[in-house]
Amino acid sequence: LKLRPISFSNSSCYLPPLRCPAVAHFEPSDNRPECYLIHGGRTPNNELSPSLYMLSVDSRGCNRKVTLQCQEKELIGETPSARYGHTISVIHSRGKTACVLFGGRSYMPPTERTTENWNSVVDCPPQVFLIDLEFGCCTAHTLPELTDGQSFHVALAREDCVYFLGGHILNSDYRPPRLIRLRVELLLGRPVMTCNVLQEGLAITSAIITPIGCHEYIIIGGYQSETQKRMECTYVGIDDVGVHMEPRDPPQWTSEISHSRIWFGGSLGKGSALVAVPSEGNPAPPEAYHFYQVSFQQEREGEETTQGCSQESNDLEDSAPLEDSEELYFGREPHELEYSSDGDGDTYNEEDEEDESQTGYWIKCCLTCQLDPNTWEPYYSTELTRPAMIFCSTGEGGHWVHARCMELSES
Repeated sequence: LKLRPISFSNSSCYLPPLRCPAVAHFEPSDNRPECYLIHGGRTPNNELSPSLYMLSVDSRGCNRKVTLQCQEKELIGETPSARYGHTISVIHSRGKTACVLFGGRSYMPPTERTTENWNSVVDCPPQVFLIDLEFGCCTAHTLPELTDGQSFHVALAREDCVYFLGGHILNSDYRPPRLIRLRVELLLGRPVMTCNVLQEGLAITSAIITPIGCHEYIIIGGYQSETQKRMECTYVGIDDVGVHMEPRDPPQWTSEISHSRIWFGGSLGKGSALVAVPSEGNPAPPEAYHFYQVSFQQEREGEETTQGCSQESNDLEDSAPLEDSEELYFGREPHELEYSSDGDGDTYNEEDEEDESQTGYWIKCCLTCQLDPNTWEPYYSTELTRPAMIFCSTGEGGHWVHARCMELSES
């Protein structure tokens, strides 16, 4: 598995690295090309983004090189606040198209933030935001059926309906096994929303959704509790009547997947998903992951879905490192990445990296820091090649503190 920097067109805006943004696929229609909608997310500096980006293919070059175009959509009206762990879905009603945004977490209000709780998050209010993609107009809607905010749920859309499955309520630390059906009618004037909450969903968070047919999906991965992964798979079909869910036999998971505490991934489309788990070891090897491709195929009508799990690669020797702060390349043509003037192409060179041992990364650590940089070992799942340091503004000029010293959890 090789990772290559993506080339963006000269007209693209900057797309920062984002964790847990809301992503939706926009099918091509009328004069609109196929694109992905990306809203919110957490940056490597622990800031939350309020922006909405539209990512599409600008051109395709030789050697399978793809140039992307990213445009930031200006939002006006009752805009959603910066957040992460939420969902955005595309709906169609009465010949119109809009986006439905729901859920997520954000930082505490500025008036309540202190040094001790600076990185503490809360569930966003249970409002539903409707976004007009043509003009960027946003409207916020409060529904009596939605009493709690939630995050890391699953959203599936069909025509004018969006179904929300699972999710986590931070205040009560609860994963409700419920199904929320939201219908949006885009009438002239103000839209009409109808919400139904059913207690026949799934208690699941951070799951992977991969389509296997028209409005047919397989749910894999995710968590059913704070410390327990969800190893089962579920078939979900959406029709005019509603949602139909059936359990499916999971693939034969490898020992690395079964024993790993953390896993993540995404859909590859057409019944396939990419699952990644960090490599185990003592000490754990830095920047090492096992990647697996999980495939589901609907053989014939009336037959059950078949599945398989195969390991793709865990060798990233020739690839750029998996850094959350990795920036993207802009304004470069596809052939420039393959045949650069320096003769090295896009090969990653460790000598080009900044030497953190000489940049004073530890100089301003607090006096009570319990971390020894000479014997440091990863403690949080987000720590790959260096500790999770947080900048504290207290004192003259501020100082860096390790997250463990501040007793901060990953959530």
